[in-house]
Amino acid sequence: MGETVNEGSWVQVHRVILPAGQRAPQVPEETQRVPLELRAKGFLLGEARMGDEVTVRTIIGRELSGTLVAVNPPYGHDFGAPVPELLTIGQELRELLAGRRGGRGGAAGGGNGRGGAVGGDA
Repeated sequence: MGETVNEGSWVQVHRVILPAGQRAPQVPEETQRVPLELRAKGFLLGEARMGDEVTVRTIIGRELSGTLVAVNPPYGHDFGAPVPELLTIGQELRELLAGRRGGRGGAAGGGNGRGGAVGGDA
């Protein structure tokens, strides 16, 4: 029926906090249609098998219970797909600033256009 996961293993648990339809009345309708779920990572507080109800202790010492869903879970966040308009913005800005520096005596360098620091009395 699956391997035993040792006490102290880094795991992830899942639990439904509020089923669909029982969410707060002020949340949008599309949010009402899905459950409020908890997914948390922590150290397993006893031997278990995948799918068992378990308790974990999180990094900050909080104890949470839920269904054991993963052992050594990976980090699953990223910054999403690239935005084409933003891929070239750095180079475009450098070219724009280089053009200003050549014709305006350093105003694009963050100063006040008079050779001093912004807000300074140079």
